[in-house]
Amino acid sequence: MHIDHLKIFVTVVELKHFSKAAKVLNLSQPNVSLHIRNLESELETTLFIRSPKQVKVTAAGEMFYIKARQMLSLYEEAKQEIADQQHIVQGTIKIGASFTIGEYILPRVLAEYANDHPKVNVEVMVGNTEEVMEKTRTNELDISLIEGEVSEQEVEAVPFMDDEMIIIASSSHPLAQVSLVTPELLQDQVWILRESGSGTRAYSNQLIQHLELQMKRSFVFSSSQGIKEAVSAGLGIAMISRLTVRKELELGELKEIDIANQRFTRKLSIIKGKHEFVSRAHDLFIEKILNLNKS
Repeated sequence: MHIDHLKIFVTVVELKHFSKAAKVLNLSQPNVSLHIRNLESELETTLFIRSPKQVKVTAAGEMFYIKARQMLSLYEEAKQEIADQQHIVQGTIKIGASFTIGEYILPRVLAEYANDHPKVNVEVMVGNTEEVMEKTRTNELDISLIEGEVSEQEVEAVPFMDDEMIIIASSSHPLAQVSLVTPELLQDQVWILRESGSGTRAYSNQLIQHLELQMKRSFVFSSSQGIKEAVSAGLGIAMISRLTVRKELELGELKEIDIANQRFTRKLSIIKGKHEFVSRAHDLFIEKILNLNKS
């Protein structure tokens, strides 16, 4: 029995789909199917009931899935223990990040981490918070960094930083001329928003609901860069992480709108799936993230 057979089998079970598993594993679907057929032949049983619409695990498949996860965990643990004996940190970690973190925090952290641990391979996926959460829940990602609250029961979450959210406008916007803006002045404004599923969008929605604001109109962009360009062009105002607009504020391209008696912060968190085995490479990456505020 090959370890690749086990990895492919576990991935198909968790994703409930041959094509999705093939995509995650960077294999062709026929290759995935061949591995599964070979495994079924070796075990002399049927592991999946296949149909055009879904893949269903048989009773034998469910039993073998539990054992396969244990075998893969023991295999990874053995590899890590051998590496530890040689004082080598190695392996592969799959990291997810929501856009704000992936674009403005993670690159610097990864540069330091890669320099410290050159034998660790790192795969990064950047998406909105919902996308990252889903891939962490299904164990497609080992560790993820997201914005906002975490209520999922299937993942572990540890806050690592407070992120200040601010309202921005173009330097020529009428609100930019007011030294201290009251919530009333935010009524009937044009808002530039992130897409649904984004942590920034969720926070913006909370603010708008909390202050009971009426929007004159809204535009939706799927990136922080798009929001910055739209605001700079005078299209409207937006709520965004201060991390994303430091340079623009310093250059005067955008203006922060100070709201009377209001300060907005959200938590940035590390989330992990329920893995049986966590390697030294994972632990050291998490340690570096948790030490961000100390650097």
